[in-house]
Amino acid sequence: MRRPFALLAGALLAAALAAPASAADGDRSFTIEDPRITESSGLAASRQHPGVYWTHNDQDTGAYLYAVDSATGRTVATITLTGVGTPRDVEAIAVGPDDQLYVGDIGDNDGVAWDHVWVYRLPEPKTLKDQAVRATQYVVRYADGSRDAESLVVHPETGRVYIIDKQEDGGHLYAGPATLSASGTNVFEPVAPVDLWATDAAFSPDGRRLAVRGYFGGILYDWNDGRPKRLERLDVPLQQQGESVTYSADGSKLMYGTEGTGSGVRAEDAPGASDGSGAPSGSASSQASDGGDGGPGVSGNVKTGALALAAVCAVLFGFRRLFRRG
Repeated sequence: MRRPFALLAGALLAAALAAPASAADGDRSFTIEDPRITESSGLAASRQHPGVYWTHNDQDTGAYLYAVDSATGRTVATITLTGVGTPRDVEAIAVGPDDQLYVGDIGDNDGVAWDHVWVYRLPEPKTLKDQAVRATQYVVRYADGSRDAESLVVHPETGRVYIIDKQEDGGHLYAGPATLSASGTNVFEPVAPVDLWATDAAFSPDGRRLAVRGYFGGILYDWNDGRPKRLERLDVPLQQQGESVTYSADGSKLMYGTEGTGSGVRAEDAPGASDGSGAPSGSASSQASDGGDGGPGVSGNVKTGALALAAVCAVLFGFRRLFRRG
């Protein structure tokens, strides 16, 4: 009976060690492997596809979105937006209610002072494959003149779209109309100051927190029913050119991205996650999940693997007793 027992032991051990896929939950650091993605300027966690993050280049040859599997860092789908014009400077992406993707063509890298910018909306594909998806294009103007901006967020409950302009001495949060119009101009009004040179921002999954990042730091705000209240500074990792931030789908992590070929996305515990914004940030799995700049964490896997191994040993001990009785 030794050979069947050995085969059974190997099968059970392999299954146990394969179970805890480190980045399957999408809350671990990873590296974007696609050589086409050289200027990842926005980041958004998929709600339909666990572990997948949407990103884009800020200036590309077309209107493209890339779905990146955080478990491997590989692009699993390239989406071509149709129904829109030629993008100018795509800087942000966010997920809104009903699994709608919002893309912010809101940058002004060349200092042209555009009299309008664009927001694109499209349904997140249910199937991840290379495909063309028709998007709705919205014309946006600011109430107080042209702005350079890199941060677009969509409230997960109301669906209202907000933009934060990019100014070295701090900018403002601009609120769009309650419902965007595809046939007219959407005027965005300044509603609150933001004390940061903002390069991206993200709502927590429950809409209670607003995280804003810059090149060298970040600020967490309580949303406070649309009147943001500053809570604390964010522990933003030092990156080559820190351009993006998003919450992980469960709200337990803030994911920080940067530009460059083979750029890393760093996972950091999200402040306030234990009070309803997501999973408790003080849990052992969260504390051990960060594996360094751009690489998947391993500490959590070691702990999970040890537990799995212990469980396998217990099962094997029971089977050995069973075989001895036979």
